[in-house]
Amino acid sequence: MEEVLKHTNTHCQTILRNALNTFFNRRYCFSMWRLPDSRTSHLIATKNPLKLGEVDIEKSSSGFIFAPFQQDKEKMFLPADEVISFQNEKILSFKGALMEEIISNPFTPKTSTKSLNYYEGKMSSGCYSISQKGFLELIKKCQNEISKQSFEKIVATRTQYIALTHPFDIATKFDQMCELYPHALVYVLSSSETGTWLGASPELLVSNDKDGHFRTEALAATQPYREGVNLQTATWGQKEIEEQALVVRYIINCFKKIRLREFEEKGPKSVGAGNVIHLKTSFEVDTVATNFPNLGTVMLKLLHPTSAVCGMPKEESLRFLLQNEKYDRQYFTGYLGPINFESESHLFVNLRCMQLFKNNVMLYAGTGITDESVPELEWKETEWKMDTMLRILNS
Repeated sequence: MEEVLKHTNTHCQTILRNALNTFFNRRYCFSMWRLPDSRTSHLIATKNPLKLGEVDIEKSSSGFIFAPFQQDKEKMFLPADEVISFQNEKILSFKGALMEEIISNPFTPKTSTKSLNYYEGKMSSGCYSISQKGFLELIKKCQNEISKQSFEKIVATRTQYIALTHPFDIATKFDQMCELYPHALVYVLSSSETGTWLGASPELLVSNDKDGHFRTEALAATQPYREGVNLQTATWGQKEIEEQALVVRYIINCFKKIRLREFEEKGPKSVGAGNVIHLKTSFEVDTVATNFPNLGTVMLKLLHPTSAVCGMPKEESLRFLLQNEKYDRQYFTGYLGPINFESESHLFVNLRCMQLFKNNVMLYAGTGITDESVPELEWKETEWKMDTMLRILNS
């Protein structure tokens, strides 16, 4: 491998583009990602994706998971059969017969490198742009149920369908997302089953590192970020503080259900996520000291979907959303990320994302509704969140 890598540094972008085109032409599924605050990106591919009913993090083989919002629906798992890891213009490592073939012939493009191929999305029922009027009506319906004490909080979401005005180059867009959103999980995933999704998520769901530390986060409340503002001086209203506190209590209650008391809690603190600011509280558990090696899998089942994307109480709010949102969220507000890749697993909530179609893109955004919500301001919050992906489309 070292001998091959000596000749790749100046051809990294050519190799990556050829790899993406080759995977598509040979009907491989592929995913590319970069973890928050990391400079290293990874691209994996497989001819044989797996559909999973349940996810066992600790027993899983190495790969990338892509799970929908609805917990009872099948998850897509891409085994890491073909792998390439890279940083800036340098390829760090690779494995797989197809990858070796591509790297050995960097100047033999499998298709034109001017425009990359990707799997087109499949339009789901009710998949259309949701108008401001329709979304405000949904918010008012949410608040009506909250006033009846059916819920403490519920997360309403909407979509926006946008025409593509020029060819979409996923390699270029991935690079742009990495540059714009250094503190988020940046990803692209493309398969015949799921279509192609890409995004930049700031919200960690569950993480297991190689030292046995489990982590999760409560991320909620939103306000626009203004250039040059000190995040630690950001002020929050009662509505946002309570919204974030609900997510914190939800995570702590999950710990209580499994009788776990030895956890470290930090926060809340203001954190930037592209053009918005959130409140974040972090939790960490030493799974070796607590003798809880399967904590990641146990907490994944308890947490998803979290109150940050669904509501409180969870089951009642989920039923309400499935009846009233009138569209299928699919993988939006589901979870995704590498599992047992380089001995670590890092799963994130699929938030700031887009889905690609032949000539169009679908954007998604949501907002937490409480009895103190102002509907017009909640609409603006979804606009701020969609701007994350609009910046990529317009760049």
